Amino acid sequence: MTEYQDLTHEDVAAAAAHVVAAFSQTDTTTYFAAFSPDATFVFHTEHRRLERRSEYEALWHSWLAEGWQVTECLSSNPLIQLLGDTAVFCHDVTTTINTGETTLERETIIFRRSDDGSLLAVHEHLSPLPNSPEAR
Repeated sequence: MTEYQDLTHEDVAAAAAHVVAAFSQTDTTTYFAAFSPDATFVFHTEHRRLERRSEYEALWHSWLAEGWQVTECLSSNPLIQLLGDTAVFCHDVTTTINTGETTLERETIIFRRSDDGSLLAVHEHLSPLPNSPEAR
């Protein structure tokens, strides 16, 4: 087994930027490749926790079938906490979809260095930004 160095701010910032860029382009393949197969997801818009990446992929494909598409996704106010081979990335995210609807949310993504040295997201939590329409 190969030993990898602890994560750096640069590692996590690059991984987070990669996730945001893929999401902002509705790039399904690139977006989901950034998540571990056993990643979990908690979204304020869903009634239950998604227990695996495949559950989120199925939900994503149902959105695509309805014509959903991201037109812009802006990340701001980032915070990175380094925990060895794991890191917590928090930010505010403003997303606009093709219907013109814009959401203001707070997101936390937990990244972990995998056995092959890549950096994968293992958990994502999305909640409405306080005082945004979604929080009411």
